[in-house]
Amino acid sequence: MKIGVLTGGGDCPGLNPAIRAVVMRGLDYGDEIVGLRQGWKGLREELTLRLTLEVVEPVINKGGTILESSRTNPTKDKESEAKCLENAKKLGLDALIALGGEDTLGAAHAMCGRGLNCIGVPKTMDNDLSATDYTFGFHSALSVAVDAADRLLDTARSHRRIMVLEVMGRHAGWMALNTGVCAGADWILIPEIPFDRDEMVDHVKAMKARGKEWGLVVVSEGVKRPETEAEGVKHARDEFGHEKLGGIGGYVAAAIEKDSGIDTRYVTLGHVVRGGAPTPFDRWLATRAGLKAVELAHEGKFDHMAALRGTEIVSVPLADAVGKLKTVPPELYEEAKALFNR
Repeated sequence: MKIGVLTGGGDCPGLNPAIRAVVMRGLDYGDEIVGLRQGWKGLREELTLRLTLEVVEPVINKGGTILESSRTNPTKDKESEAKCLENAKKLGLDALIALGGEDTLGAAHAMCGRGLNCIGVPKTMDNDLSATDYTFGFHSALSVAVDAADRLLDTARSHRRIMVLEVMGRHAGWMALNTGVCAGADWILIPEIPFDRDEMVDHVKAMKARGKEWGLVVVSEGVKRPETEAEGVKHARDEFGHEKLGGIGGYVAAAIEKDSGIDTRYVTLGHVVRGGAPTPFDRWLATRAGLKAVELAHEGKFDHMAALRGTEIVSVPLADAVGKLKTVPPELYEEAKALFNR
């Protein structure tokens, strides 16, 4: 078979190990693996890279993606769709393995409906894809975020101040919740739970009253300001229609300082968590998913993706993965709240 591979959306640790595994498993079948550079843009504009053993063998511990990435949407118009299909035929692709999150795999699912044989490999630092227990990239990013939170707590204690840490998480608060719980945060804000400014500030005041004038608040970038204070806040959008977020950490810090009187600072981790070597867990997960994707191609299981269920890598329909985001259940947040609402 001739198999195309692309990485779409935001980069994250684990992409290179997954690409490596695709090539190595493809060699077992005698496949030719063609890299499509810069995500779906590579298929639309025929930007290719021949993937050989020599190219991928040393990249298991490398962050980012050797194929590069973009937020190109192949289904944004008929012209883009047609060009992608035309180039897939021109390149002689029997299958295309797309490594990505909700948008990239959503596009893969849509392109399957237009005749392109796509298979998905789930990655996202937000861990918000349904039908899989974890996505690679999440564990690596979480490790960076927890390390940052631990460091901020040191300076918070030293200066008797509140530190607000803003982490990624557009629609789902998995990163903020896990970071906050693991770092012992005093308050956690996630997109799934409406932001109650008074509740948060009252808690900070209660901390101050019992003699604790320092602490840590972790907030997802996707948390919305109270409606009365959100007017006029505009963000640019990408090709998939998503707002380019960032800034809620500054708002939260200003609210805490104004209402509690405690010196408060904020840090936005942003893209810092995207880079760096993948953790061993993410290398393992990405490798197994890449191996499985090639097997699915040879089984003709298109419009499916390789998913982690327990300890097994299984095949699930792409429709199940992208039909609904996996968000934090309210009951899990309430369970965790016992650790920071004290």
